[in-house]
Amino acid sequence: MTSSAQPLWRGRALALIGIVLVAFSLRSAVASLSPVIDHVAADFPVSSVVIGLIGAAPPVCFAVFGLLTPLFERRFGLERVAVVAIALIAAGLLLRSLSVDSTSLLAATAVVFAGVGSGNVLLPPLVKKYFPDRLGLMMTVYSTTMAVSTFVPPLVAVPIADTAGWRVSLGLWGVFAALALVPWVAMLLTSRADAAAAPALVKPRSEPVDEPYDPASVATGPISTTPANPRVFGRLWRLPMAWSIALVFGASSTMAYVSFSWLPTIMIDVGGVSPSNAGLLLSLFGLMGLPCSLLVPILIVRFQATRPVFFIAIAAGLAGLAGFLFLPTVAMPLWVVLFGLAPALFPLALVLLSIRARTSESAVALSGFVQSIGYAVAAAFPLLIGLIHDLTDSWQIPLWVLVGVLVAVIPAGWIAGRRRTIEEDWERRHGRW
Repeated sequence: MTSSAQPLWRGRALALIGIVLVAFSLRSAVASLSPVIDHVAADFPVSSVVIGLIGAAPPVCFAVFGLLTPLFERRFGLERVAVVAIALIAAGLLLRSLSVDSTSLLAATAVVFAGVGSGNVLLPPLVKKYFPDRLGLMMTVYSTTMAVSTFVPPLVAVPIADTAGWRVSLGLWGVFAALALVPWVAMLLTSRADAAAAPALVKPRSEPVDEPYDPASVATGPISTTPANPRVFGRLWRLPMAWSIALVFGASSTMAYVSFSWLPTIMIDVGGVSPSNAGLLLSLFGLMGLPCSLLVPILIVRFQATRPVFFIAIAAGLAGLAGFLFLPTVAMPLWVVLFGLAPALFPLALVLLSIRARTSESAVALSGFVQSIGYAVAAAFPLLIGLIHDLTDSWQIPLWVLVGVLVAVIPAGWIAGRRRTIEEDWERRHGRW
């Protein structure tokens, strides 16, 4: 191996390790708290309002830091901002394990999701920078790692909390996040020449080439961090297609973040399951996202099955909620599996961000519009569900609210299923794009 090839190989190896560890931390930070919230509440009071605020923190931070992170990246560089984001995740997770009251628990959680919100934006560009010749493979590794880290924490959180305490159970994920710092700090400490050589392993093409469809690259969403054209972004407010995709995205995010906040508690209260089994069932809920993220992009792009996928997800989600409402002590795993198919709307919405726009500029604008609206919608519901539960001392009305969300989004799903781009939608209504 030549001396010039050695730093290139070393940089890519460090980047691979760093990407996998960061991807694992992004989802484990979300999924590791709710299974042990009963253990935490045994040490100090944790109100439903606090749990609702914790559930609302991810989408709020994703929306805020999704806008701020590109600005920081242009000022300080991709790797430096990545190190800061990972450090925030690690520090927040460790501080969360040291919480002494609900206020410190909420504050530490906010620190965690500030880092996670930045990490969500930074990981796809990092993959593209260090692995331009292996983009599909690395996106598959990245998305699969995130899917695994969605169902592993609930699987082990309660057993660890039972044997070693909830502080160890929560702090363990901070250790993983701290390990993710090592490869990125090592890369920052290498020479400027080595750092510049890593992304240059494959020279860019002189002319654009049509790439074959790769489900992995679509399932993780748009990679570009190019600022959206304000004029294009402004037009989206007048387009039913843009609003329909935003509402589908919002409904999917609502189901996910309400579930990570409240599903274990709901299953314990209405289904009579134990805390450890509730953690296992939350893990099962997260596991359902893995086949969805692999199959949905293929079904939509290759077979134009947007509406069938949408209505199957809605029907499955409603069936799962019906089980929670009417037969909660019977076949709880079945209701969780069915309800876990509702977040298939998430990869569906991400695919639509790519195929419902003609140009990359339009796709970036559509992505910003959809995610800002969708996460704003999702941020309200974990807190709302907690408040309704406190007022009614029951889970019946909160579950009916979720039924209402899925029913209300049906017209949006029908519109999103139209085989036209946002440019075509504009031209039909307002003339030339």
